[in-house]
Amino acid sequence: MEKLKINIDLILPDIPDEKDACVQRIIAIMEGRQGIEKAHIIPGDKPQLCFHYNPDIITVDRVENMARQAGAGISQRYGHILASVEGIRHQRQTRLIEAAISGTPGILSIAVSAAGQVMIEFDTEQVSEEKVYTLLEKEGLRITDHRHAHGHNHDHGEPGHEHAHGGIFGKNTELIFSISCGALLGIGFALSRIPAMPALVPLVCYIAAYFFGGFFTAKEAVETIRKGGFEIDFLMLVAAIGAAILGSWAEGALLLFLFSLGHALEHFAMEKARKSIAALTELAPKTALRKTNGQPEEVKIEALGQGDIIIVRPNTKIAADGVVVNGSSSVNQAPITGESIPVDKVAVADAGIGIEAAAQLDAQYRVFAGTINGNGLLEIKVTKTAGDSTLSRLVKMVNEAQTQKSPTQQFTDRFEKYFVPAVLILVALLCFAFVVIDEPFKVSFYRAMAVLVAASPCALAISTPSAVLSGVARAARAGVLIKGGRPLEDLGTLTALAFDKTGTLTEGKPKLTSIVPLTGLTENELLKTVVAVEALSDHPLAKAIVRDGKTRLGNEIIPPAHGMEAVLGKGIKARLGNDDIFIGNIALFTSLGDVPLPDSLQEAVKKLEAAGNTTMVIRQNRTFTGIIAVMDTPRPEAKEALQKLQQTGIRKMVMLTGDNQQVAEAIAAQTGITEAWGNLLPEQKVAAIQKLAAQENKVAMIGDGVNDAPAMAKSTVGIAMGAAGSDVALETADIALMGDQLTLLPFAIGLSRKAKKIIRQNLVISLGVVAMLVPLTIFGVASIGPAVMAHEGSTLVVVFNALRLLAYKK
Repeated sequence: MEKLKINIDLILPDIPDEKDACVQRIIAIMEGRQGIEKAHIIPGDKPQLCFHYNPDIITVDRVENMARQAGAGISQRYGHILASVEGIRHQRQTRLIEAAISGTPGILSIAVSAAGQVMIEFDTEQVSEEKVYTLLEKEGLRITDHRHAHGHNHDHGEPGHEHAHGGIFGKNTELIFSISCGALLGIGFALSRIPAMPALVPLVCYIAAYFFGGFFTAKEAVETIRKGGFEIDFLMLVAAIGAAILGSWAEGALLLFLFSLGHALEHFAMEKARKSIAALTELAPKTALRKTNGQPEEVKIEALGQGDIIIVRPNTKIAADGVVVNGSSSVNQAPITGESIPVDKVAVADAGIGIEAAAQLDAQYRVFAGTINGNGLLEIKVTKTAGDSTLSRLVKMVNEAQTQKSPTQQFTDRFEKYFVPAVLILVALLCFAFVVIDEPFKVSFYRAMAVLVAASPCALAISTPSAVLSGVARAARAGVLIKGGRPLEDLGTLTALAFDKTGTLTEGKPKLTSIVPLTGLTENELLKTVVAVEALSDHPLAKAIVRDGKTRLGNEIIPPAHGMEAVLGKGIKARLGNDDIFIGNIALFTSLGDVPLPDSLQEAVKKLEAAGNTTMVIRQNRTFTGIIAVMDTPRPEAKEALQKLQQTGIRKMVMLTGDNQQVAEAIAAQTGITEAWGNLLPEQKVAAIQKLAAQENKVAMIGDGVNDAPAMAKSTVGIAMGAAGSDVALETADIALMGDQLTLLPFAIGLSRKAKKIIRQNLVISLGVVAMLVPLTIFGVASIGPAVMAHEGSTLVVVFNALRLLAYKK
């Protein structure tokens, strides 16, 4: 694919020139992303950020979103439309549509999926959004639903409308016509075997068979020729007409019957994959109960605004993303995150919480549209409108993914570009074989038509897209967003994974792990003192100690402390009764220097820290009374998930962390990570990914998709975990695990390996059948009938083989 170049108008206030550090940071982040060849500033009154990018790998929409996340404000010059359309009958037609529209001035890129999705990016200074829709309609497509550049959804059709290629029997018209053709062919052939039957009677049956079998083929051929194209439908029609002219009506009718039946069954099979994706859009209810003046009022979900309160009754679907402000319940989040166990939800303490603050809350307070409420009644404050909900964004990205071509599909497209003309030249030469060989023209023509049918690359055209569509659909059902064929294929070839530690391999929440009394105190007596003092601090570790300490102490009374003084980076001091209490690290007491640290205490601290703990020493006046330890503990599922990853063929799993090497190695020992790299700054994580990629060729980075974005950009595949709660993670990652659970990762990699295997099988089948049939038809071993049967049979085999991915088990 030819590399494209766009200039994005930057809105960077208070920046003196293009050499500013902020601009350089944006360029550095952007140039690290796969698909962007180069990024640089074009100076002027309005500075422009120029990108050289590959539209097969990355879209303008994603480039703009990444620029925004890197800190750039940008103008709305480039439009992005994702439309659902009807009227696409097969994969080969998608290339004709792409070719017809891509030449229009202002169209930056167009990608069309046989599943009925069209993605177009355009320059609004050269072409309007209305003009883009007109171009699609001129190609015979009916737009049923679309999203424009700003993400709003527009419905152009109602349920129950027929497909553009339907007819008097709706979507099944083509299949019914094909079966009618076969029936008439059979009747005509049977009647022709009756000696007394006039020849006209079976001929009428054959002519009727031609009509039903050739109706859609002829329609397609005429439309293709009108657009300046030249497709197999036209060639099949020529072969059938040629057979009729030569008096072989039965063979011509057989060709049309098998060809039309193959196409009808192909549509039927692809419809299964389409419905699997379409089912996502049905997850959210159409209406919600909005609380208006204290009373419930049923409204369409599109009418909900941020800040509205909706009531969700027991055992019903939640209508919008939001935060629970009243009630508690367990919520089945499987439709969005893939979690098999319902998640308990409780009301936030402050019902008046702002929208931005709500986005930072823990998962126990937040809910997603499309998830299913349990037995409790909930009141939810809406934080996102219907068009911007997590489910809506997921559906949009899955539909976009259908249009993104994989490396294998790009290869097959290039192959067909040269193969098809070569076949046509060969067929033309074979038509004149009678000039060289002593045989009638009829024999030469039949041989040429048989070769034409045998060499038609229908199965090759659909082999990869059908597998990508099925793989993306299956992943989405399990709570994994795979953004197209490239990451789907790349994920299946990985041998090395890099993990961020905090929040990915660990829970990201420190826990109180050890209480070590030193002077005859009980654990609870020491803990009361610690909780009393730490309750005065707002440090994250202090909050963790107070939370877990109160849980351990239960109903025991905790004495009040006062007069807290913080020592930055070292600890705190406070008064408890008549005593001075010091809590901090070894450095705090070394700096005080008034009481030496006992050797036994220092040994105990070293032992705890070697196990990955962060330790704090407690001193009451001049006496050391104990040690407490906290730790960001590994996720419960981490060890099992990493074992499964090894079973799928991952050789190297590396943990990247800013923590010290001791902590890193302790976590690695508990989880089964093969290597731990500690003391890394964010920019050093990027260098670590580059080092790992040099060793292993392909590597994935798994993190939260926010702090890890630069490292993800340098990896072959960037994978964000817990993406359902993060807009940034959804945009930046190549693959987003919607649930905050590592168990989705082995599933995603296993699915990708299966998809890669099926794509390889489909290539072997489609190319193998062509390689076998072409010589057989050239030498007259196989005629048109067997050639058509093998041709259409191979097309169906690859499609149904790809559909096996829809049934992939975890």
